[in-house]
Amino acid sequence: MPFRFVHTADLHLDSPLRSLAMRNSDLAELIGDATRQALIAIVDLCIDEQVDALIIAGDLYDGDQTSMKTARFLAGQMQRLHEAGIETFIIRGNHDALSRITQELILPPTVTVFGDRTHAVDLVNGDLALSIHGLSFAKPHAPESLLDKYRRPAPDTVNIGIMHTSLAGAPGHDHYAPCKASDLHGWGFDYWALGHVHVRAQHAGDRVVIMPGMPQGRDINEAGEKTVTLVTVKDDRSLTVEERATSIAQFERIAVDLSSAATWRGAAELIEEGIGIARDRTRSGHLVGRLRLTGATPLAWQLRRDRDLLLAETEQRAEGLGKTWIEKIEIAITAPDGTSVVSAIADPVLELGELMRSDIVHQHGVREAVRDLVKELRDDLPPEARGFSGDDEAAFEALIDQLLTEGSEDMLARLKPESSEIS
Repeated sequence: MPFRFVHTADLHLDSPLRSLAMRNSDLAELIGDATRQALIAIVDLCIDEQVDALIIAGDLYDGDQTSMKTARFLAGQMQRLHEAGIETFIIRGNHDALSRITQELILPPTVTVFGDRTHAVDLVNGDLALSIHGLSFAKPHAPESLLDKYRRPAPDTVNIGIMHTSLAGAPGHDHYAPCKASDLHGWGFDYWALGHVHVRAQHAGDRVVIMPGMPQGRDINEAGEKTVTLVTVKDDRSLTVEERATSIAQFERIAVDLSSAATWRGAAELIEEGIGIARDRTRSGHLVGRLRLTGATPLAWQLRRDRDLLLAETEQRAEGLGKTWIEKIEIAITAPDGTSVVSAIADPVLELGELMRSDIVHQHGVREAVRDLVKELRDDLPPEARGFSGDDEAAFEALIDQLLTEGSEDMLARLKPESSEIS
């Protein structure tokens, strides 16, 4: 009889909202509830597929949460699994190592929360003998590999290991319990159920080693469809894996070329078309898009200056598409000559623009001030949100160039006389 289980991690249940909560209350409510809805979808999947177990490989919570609302919600979902005869195996990761919820909450007997000393739970499923090995973080930081703390595989048994690890490192993620995928393959377990990195990856080798990614994104830095992994262990001990979608809301970056736009209405229609294409490609219930406008158009100065008006109109058009949201618009457009949005501005402003491009933005003090500000902002962000500044110094300097250029263009666009607007 095959043994089937769902593998997930990094739900960050009820994690606090950041920028979304400050502007659009409806969108904030949607995203604020999305992690709960993702867990409900995971439990629904387990029950519908009649699996034998659910594995959660760390960061079920976000920080040292003590909310009883979160606790009651989790207990309710675990009870649903218990009533369906489904075992649940949980380890704590770096974000929920200190959470009192799993330490104090009374959960059904079918739920195993592994402690900070590795142990294994033995199961028998027909002719299959299985051993589930797990180890939780004792503290939020785990600078050393945890692999040597795991037991060696039990003989004549399907061995499944659960570990929260950054592996050899991943962009936007701090190092926790680092180890190489090749070391996991060499340990001898049949399947490694990993957690921590929010992007799905299957690491090729002799064994099956999977980082499932997170089941629900929380902001644009966690864009794309999110899934869990459904695993079937056959009677001959071979394994098959499937991805199953779970995200309620899907963040996506949407690029729209406005080179052919000669009027405000034309630009709005091109933007709506681009959003519609992205909506059609989205399998999740809701699309949350970040627009990036590119191309050369005589509307460049006007779109920059009136971006708040553009955002409001774009949100209205997106709403008409159904379950579609725009959380931000990035403007990377130029005037038709490809140089500056000030090419059509009255002479004094044009002169200021030339001075800014040729002199001010290149001054050492200005560049250092912008660099220091960006570094300060980056350091205040959680590790998973720091990728915007690039992976090396060259990428960081390119970002500074972009900010200086676009900042200058935005300021000059606001000086544009209203008398020359293009409708």
